[in-house]
Amino acid sequence: MKTEKELDIAILQITMKIKEHYPELSKYILEMPVTIPNAEKPKMNRELLQDYYNSLEVLVKDYVKNKHISTK
Repeated sequence: MKTEKELDIAILQITMKIKEHYPELSKYILEMPVTIPNAEKPKMNRELLQDYYNSLEVLVKDYVKNKHISTK
């Protein structure tokens, strides 16, 4: 399992990939529930970071898959 630091780096990398290659997805990043915590001072932990990374990964994979299908 990745450390919090490794997850931070992975999140940064996938976020930069989205902004560089799929800027039209950037608006969805802001709408993700993980980025809008319910607590005033949320505590981030490895599990939350992993969930956030996974959701970004799914966003990109689904987009690429659907874009590929629609361009055929």
